[in-house]
Amino acid sequence: MENELTLKRFVEIRRELGYTQVQFAALLGVSNTTADIERGRTKLSGKVIAELLKQFKVNPLWLYGDSEEKYLETAKISVIPKVVTVDNMERDNMVLVNAKAAAGYPQNIQDTTWYQQLPAFDLPIPEFRNATYRGFQVEGDSMLPNLRSGEWVLAKAVEHIDYVSANKMYVVVLQDSVMVKKVEKRPNSNNITLISLNENYPPYEIKPFQIQEIWEVSSKLTFNLDATTETGLLKQLQASMDDLKKQLGQVKN
Repeated sequence: MENELTLKRFVEIRRELGYTQVQFAALLGVSNTTADIERGRTKLSGKVIAELLKQFKVNPLWLYGDSEEKYLETAKISVIPKVVTVDNMERDNMVLVNAKAAAGYPQNIQDTTWYQQLPAFDLPIPEFRNATYRGFQVEGDSMLPNLRSGEWVLAKAVEHIDYVSANKMYVVVLQDSVMVKKVEKRPNSNNITLISLNENYPPYEIKPFQIQEIWEVSSKLTFNLDATTETGLLKQLQASMDDLKKQLGQVKN
C-alpha cells in the first residue's frame, strides 16, 4: 500500500487540475475511477506516474515526498503555433479565428485541414513579414474598456512563456478555451496569472502546461456590421491596412 502522503498528494493533484475521479481515471488509463487508488486499495502504478509526468509535468519525487517541487521545469513547454498557414506562394498568411471558430480551436489546434475552412489573408506590410500573425475575434466583456465583444485583435506568435510581458495583452489558448488576457509570471510561483481589464473579473492562476499557444496582441480592428460575411470581413480587413500602418508608425515614433 502507498504511504499516506503519496495518496494525499495524488488527490491534491486531481483536485488542483479540476477532474473528477472518473475523468482522471480516463486520462490516466485507469479503469472506471481513481477512487481505489485514493483509498489505498489499488497500487499507484508506474504507468499512472508516467502519465502524470507526461501529461501534467508532475514531479514523481514530489508524489513520494522526496521533493517540494510539485511540477517539473516548464522550459520544455512549447507555446509556439502548432500549425503555420501559408498562401500559394508559400508565404505565411494570417488566419482569422472568429468567436464561433474559437470554440473549436483548442481541440483542432494541430489539424491542418481544420484551418483550411477559416478565412485567411496576406498582410502587405513589411512589419508583418517575418513573424506569424493570427486574427482573433474578442468575445465577452472581460477586457472592457479596451476591447469590446465582436472586435478583432491581430496577434503575433510568442515562442516561449518567458517572453511574456506584464504590460501587454495576449491571446491565450488553453486546453479548452481561447481568451484575451494580460499575463503575469509572479516571482517564486510556478503558476501563470491571467488578468482581465474589467475589474468585475478577478485574476486567476493556471499551470504553464495548460497553455497551448500564446499570441501577443499587436493591434485592434473594429469592423461594422458588413463584416458578418467572409467577403465583407476580408474587404474591411484590406481597408483597415492604412489604419494599421498609422498605428505601426505611431509605435515607431
